Amino acid sequence: MMNRVEAAAKNNDQLFIPYIVAGDPTIEVTIDLARVLEESGAHILELGVPYSDPLADGPVIQAAANRSLQEGTSLQTVIDTVRQIRAAGIQIPIVLFCYVNPILKYGLHDAVKAASEAGVDGWLVPDLPYEENDEMKKTCNEYGNVLISLVAPTSNERVKRIAKEAQGFLYCVSSLGVTGVREEFDSRLDTFITAASESSSVPLAVGFGVSKREHVARLHTQGYGAVVGSRIVKEIEKYETMLRDPHQRSKALLQIKTFVQSLVSS
Repeated sequence: MMNRVEAAAKNNDQLFIPYIVAGDPTIEVTIDLARVLEESGAHILELGVPYSDPLADGPVIQAAANRSLQEGTSLQTVIDTVRQIRAAGIQIPIVLFCYVNPILKYGLHDAVKAASEAGVDGWLVPDLPYEENDEMKKTCNEYGNVLISLVAPTSNERVKRIAKEAQGFLYCVSSLGVTGVREEFDSRLDTFITAASESSSVPLAVGFGVSKREHVARLHTQGYGAVVGSRIVKEIEKYETMLRDPHQRSKALLQIKTFVQSLVSS
Protein backbone atom coordinates (compact mmCIF):
# COMPACT_ATOMS: atom_id res chain seq x y z
CA MET A 1 0.00 0.00 0.00
CA MET A 2 1.28 3.47 -0.85
CA ASN A 3 2.22 5.63 2.12
CA ARG A 4 0.23 8.91 2.47
CA VAL A 5 3.33 11.05 1.82
CA GLU A 6 4.15 9.07 -1.33
CA ALA A 7 0.55 9.37 -2.55
CA ALA A 8 0.48 13.14 -1.97
CA ALA A 9 3.84 13.63 -3.69
CA LYS A 10 2.83 11.45 -6.63
CA ASN A 11 -0.59 13.09 -7.14
CA ASN A 12 0.39 16.76 -6.85
CA ASP A 13 2.92 18.25 -9.21
CA GLN A 14 2.88 21.55 -7.29
CA LEU A 15 3.51 20.32 -3.76
CA PHE A 16 2.99 22.79 -0.96
CA ILE A 17 4.51 21.73 2.36
CA PRO A 18 4.18 24.04 5.37
CA TYR A 19 6.30 23.56 8.50
CA ILE A 20 5.24 24.42 12.04
CA VAL A 21 6.71 23.60 15.46
CA ALA A 22 4.47 21.30 17.51
CA GLY A 23 3.41 22.96 20.76
CA ASP A 24 4.00 26.53 19.51
CA PRO A 25 2.34 28.28 21.23
CA THR A 26 0.32 25.32 22.66
CA ILE A 27 -0.61 21.76 21.67
CA GLU A 28 -4.27 22.73 21.35
CA VAL A 29 -3.33 25.43 18.83
CA THR A 30 -1.14 22.96 16.90
CA ILE A 31 -4.20 20.75 16.30
CA ASP A 32 -6.17 23.77 15.05
CA LEU A 33 -3.26 24.84 12.84
CA ALA A 34 -3.05 21.36 11.28
CA ARG A 35 -6.70 21.74 10.23
CA VAL A 36 -6.17 25.29 8.96
CA LEU A 37 -3.15 24.22 6.88
CA GLU A 38 -5.03 21.25 5.43
CA GLU A 39 -7.93 23.57 4.51
CA SER A 40 -5.46 26.07 2.99
CA GLY A 41 -4.41 23.52 0.38
CA ALA A 42 -1.28 22.06 1.98
CA HIS A 43 -0.42 18.59 0.65
CA ILE A 44 1.92 17.47 3.45
CA LEU A 45 2.51 18.91 6.93
CA GLU A 46 6.01 19.05 8.36
CA LEU A 47 5.66 19.01 12.13
CA GLY A 48 8.76 20.10 14.03
CA VAL A 49 9.73 18.36 17.25
CA PRO A 50 11.27 21.12 19.41
CA TYR A 51 14.89 20.59 20.39
CA SER A 52 17.18 22.71 22.56
CA ASP A 53 20.14 22.66 20.14
CA PRO A 54 18.64 22.88 16.63
CA LEU A 55 21.68 23.14 14.34
CA ALA A 56 19.70 23.54 11.12
CA ASP A 57 17.31 26.20 12.37
CA GLY A 58 17.49 29.97 12.20
CA PRO A 59 16.31 32.41 14.89
CA VAL A 60 12.58 32.30 14.03
CA ILE A 61 12.27 28.54 14.41
CA GLN A 62 14.63 28.48 17.40
CA ALA A 63 12.34 30.96 19.17
CA ALA A 64 9.31 28.81 18.31
CA ALA A 65 11.08 25.70 19.64
CA ASN A 66 11.85 27.55 22.88
CA ARG A 67 8.20 28.58 23.28
CA SER A 68 7.19 24.97 22.75
CA LEU A 69 9.82 23.58 25.14
CA GLN A 70 8.56 25.99 27.80
CA GLU A 71 5.16 24.32 27.37
CA GLY A 72 6.89 21.01 28.17
CA THR A 73 6.70 19.56 24.65
CA SER A 74 8.69 16.36 24.04
CA LEU A 75 8.77 13.75 21.29
CA GLN A 76 6.13 11.82 23.27
CA THR A 77 3.91 14.93 23.40
CA VAL A 78 4.26 15.36 19.63
CA ILE A 79 3.32 11.71 18.99
CA ASP A 80 0.26 12.16 21.25
CA THR A 81 -0.60 15.36 19.36
CA VAL A 82 -0.57 13.51 16.04
CA ARG A 83 -2.97 10.98 17.54
CA GLN A 84 -5.29 13.87 18.48
CA ILE A 85 -4.94 15.39 15.01
CA ARG A 86 -6.04 12.09 13.47
CA ALA A 87 -8.87 11.70 16.01
CA ALA A 88 -10.11 15.14 14.89
CA GLY A 89 -10.49 13.76 11.35
CA ILE A 90 -7.51 15.63 9.88
CA GLN A 91 -6.07 13.49 7.08
CA ILE A 92 -3.07 15.52 5.85
CA PRO A 93 0.12 13.41 5.59
CA ILE A 94 2.44 14.25 8.50
CA VAL A 95 6.24 14.19 8.45
CA LEU A 96 8.02 14.68 11.77
CA PHE A 97 11.02 17.00 11.49
CA CYS A 98 13.08 15.70 14.40
CA TYR A 99 16.73 15.83 15.43
CA VAL A 100 18.56 12.57 16.17
CA ASN A 101 18.91 13.12 19.92
CA PRO A 102 15.20 12.93 20.91
CA ILE A 103 14.82 9.81 18.72
CA LEU A 104 17.77 8.02 20.34
CA LYS A 105 16.58 9.02 23.81
CA TYR A 106 13.16 7.55 23.07
CA GLY A 107 14.67 4.51 21.35
CA LEU A 108 14.76 4.51 17.55
CA HIS A 109 12.55 1.46 17.04
CA ASP A 110 10.04 2.48 19.74
CA ALA A 111 9.84 6.06 18.45
CA VAL A 112 9.08 5.06 14.86
CA LYS A 113 6.60 2.39 15.95
CA ALA A 114 4.73 4.72 18.35
CA ALA A 115 4.66 7.56 15.81
CA SER A 116 3.42 5.30 13.03
CA GLU A 117 0.63 3.93 15.25
CA ALA A 118 -0.38 7.51 16.12
CA GLY A 119 -0.69 8.45 12.44
CA VAL A 120 2.73 9.78 11.41
CA ASP A 121 3.65 9.05 7.77
CA GLY A 122 7.31 10.02 7.57
CA TRP A 123 10.40 11.39 9.27
CA LEU A 124 12.98 14.01 8.36
CA VAL A 125 16.11 13.98 10.54
CA PRO A 126 18.26 17.00 9.62
CA ASP A 127 21.36 16.00 11.60
CA LEU A 128 21.42 12.35 10.50
CA PRO A 129 24.05 12.05 7.74
CA TYR A 130 22.93 10.17 4.62
CA GLU A 131 25.84 7.77 5.15
CA GLU A 132 24.42 6.75 8.54
CA ASN A 133 20.71 6.54 7.80
CA ASP A 134 20.36 2.81 7.04
CA GLU A 135 18.86 1.74 10.35
CA MET A 136 16.46 4.68 10.51
CA LYS A 137 15.32 4.09 6.93
CA LYS A 138 14.84 0.36 7.51
CA THR A 139 12.82 0.97 10.69
CA CYS A 140 10.67 3.64 9.00
CA ASN A 141 9.90 1.32 6.10
CA GLU A 142 9.11 -1.54 8.47
CA TYR A 143 6.29 0.58 9.93
CA GLY A 144 5.01 1.97 6.63
CA ASN A 145 6.78 5.32 7.04
CA VAL A 146 9.17 7.05 4.65
CA LEU A 147 12.48 8.67 5.60
CA ILE A 148 12.74 11.97 3.74
CA SER A 149 16.24 12.79 2.48
CA LEU A 150 17.70 16.28 2.73
CA VAL A 151 20.10 17.23 -0.02
CA ALA A 152 22.21 20.40 -0.08
CA PRO A 153 24.18 21.98 -2.95
CA THR A 154 27.37 19.97 -2.37
CA SER A 155 29.28 17.76 -4.81
CA ASN A 156 27.31 16.51 -7.81
CA GLU A 157 28.16 12.88 -7.10
CA ARG A 158 26.81 13.06 -3.57
CA VAL A 159 23.66 14.88 -4.72
CA LYS A 160 23.01 12.15 -7.30
CA ARG A 161 23.60 9.37 -4.81
CA ILE A 162 21.16 10.82 -2.26
CA ALA A 163 18.59 11.66 -4.95
CA LYS A 164 18.66 8.13 -6.31
CA GLU A 165 17.62 6.62 -2.98
CA ALA A 166 15.07 9.27 -1.94
CA GLN A 167 11.65 8.25 -0.63
CA GLY A 168 8.39 10.23 -0.67
CA PHE A 169 9.89 13.49 -1.88
CA LEU A 170 13.44 14.81 -1.99
CA TYR A 171 13.94 17.86 0.22
CA CYS A 172 16.38 20.20 -1.54
CA VAL A 173 18.01 22.80 0.67
CA SER A 174 17.98 26.03 -1.34
CA SER A 175 21.18 27.36 0.23
CA LEU A 176 23.83 26.29 2.69
CA GLY A 177 23.24 27.50 6.23
CA VAL A 178 20.25 27.56 8.53
CA THR A 179 16.53 27.89 7.87
CA GLY A 180 15.09 31.38 7.64
CA VAL A 181 13.40 33.96 5.47
CA ARG A 182 15.51 35.01 2.50
CA GLU A 183 14.84 37.59 -0.17
CA GLU A 184 16.44 35.69 -3.03
CA PHE A 185 17.61 32.16 -3.75
CA ASP A 186 21.22 31.11 -4.11
CA SER A 187 22.28 31.58 -7.74
CA ARG A 188 23.46 27.97 -7.98
CA LEU A 189 20.00 26.66 -7.12
CA ASP A 190 18.90 25.80 -10.66
CA THR A 191 22.03 23.81 -11.48
CA PHE A 192 21.81 21.91 -8.22
CA ILE A 193 18.09 21.12 -8.55
CA THR A 194 18.52 19.97 -12.13
CA ALA A 195 21.27 17.55 -11.05
CA ALA A 196 19.06 16.25 -8.23
CA SER A 197 15.95 15.85 -10.38
CA GLU A 198 17.83 13.92 -13.05
CA SER A 199 18.68 11.21 -10.50
CA SER A 200 15.54 11.25 -8.38
CA SER A 201 12.54 9.00 -8.97
CA VAL A 202 10.45 11.04 -6.49
CA PRO A 203 9.29 14.68 -6.73
CA LEU A 204 11.53 17.47 -5.44
CA ALA A 205 10.55 20.07 -2.85
CA VAL A 206 12.71 23.09 -2.09
CA GLY A 207 13.00 24.60 1.38
CA PHE A 208 15.16 26.89 3.59
CA GLY A 209 14.41 30.47 2.57
CA VAL A 210 11.15 30.00 0.64
CA SER A 211 9.23 32.93 2.08
CA LYS A 212 6.96 34.63 -0.42
CA ARG A 213 4.41 33.98 -3.12
CA GLU A 214 6.95 34.70 -5.89
CA HIS A 215 9.26 31.98 -4.53
CA VAL A 216 6.45 29.43 -4.36
CA ALA A 217 5.18 30.37 -7.83
CA ARG A 218 8.66 30.13 -9.34
CA LEU A 219 9.19 26.65 -7.89
CA HIS A 220 5.73 25.46 -8.91
CA THR A 221 6.27 26.76 -12.46
CA GLN A 222 9.43 24.66 -12.65
CA GLY A 223 7.50 21.61 -11.42
CA TYR A 224 9.02 21.55 -7.92
CA GLY A 225 7.35 21.59 -4.53
CA ALA A 226 7.79 24.37 -1.98
CA VAL A 227 8.45 23.99 1.75
CA VAL A 228 7.58 27.12 3.76
CA GLY A 229 8.64 27.16 7.40
CA SER A 230 10.06 30.30 8.99
CA ARG A 231 7.63 32.62 7.24
CA ILE A 232 4.58 30.72 8.57
CA VAL A 233 6.15 30.32 12.03
CA LYS A 234 6.71 34.11 12.04
CA GLU A 235 2.99 34.57 11.40
CA ILE A 236 2.14 32.24 14.31
CA GLU A 237 4.48 34.28 16.53
CA LYS A 238 2.74 37.48 15.43
CA TYR A 239 -0.63 36.16 16.65
CA GLU A 240 0.70 34.29 19.70
CA THR A 241 -1.32 36.24 22.28
CA MET A 242 -4.56 35.82 20.32
CA LEU A 243 -3.87 32.12 19.69
CA ARG A 244 -3.43 31.53 23.43
CA ASP A 245 -6.79 33.21 24.13
CA PRO A 246 -9.72 30.83 23.39
CA HIS A 247 -11.98 33.83 22.63
CA GLN A 248 -9.55 35.33 20.11
CA ARG A 249 -8.16 32.12 18.62
CA SER A 250 -10.54 31.66 15.70
CA LYS A 251 -9.85 35.24 14.55
CA ALA A 252 -6.08 34.59 14.63
CA LEU A 253 -6.46 31.25 12.83
CA LEU A 254 -8.41 32.99 10.08
CA GLN A 255 -5.62 35.56 9.65
CA ILE A 256 -3.04 32.77 9.40
CA LYS A 257 -5.21 30.84 6.94
CA THR A 258 -5.57 33.94 4.73
CA PHE A 259 -1.81 34.45 4.81
CA VAL A 260 -1.04 30.82 3.91
CA GLN A 261 -3.58 30.87 1.08
CA SER A 262 -1.91 34.03 -0.28
CA LEU A 263 1.37 32.10 -0.59
CA VAL A 264 -0.13 29.51 -2.90
CA SER A 265 -2.69 31.53 -4.86
CA SER A 266 -1.45 32.08 -8.38
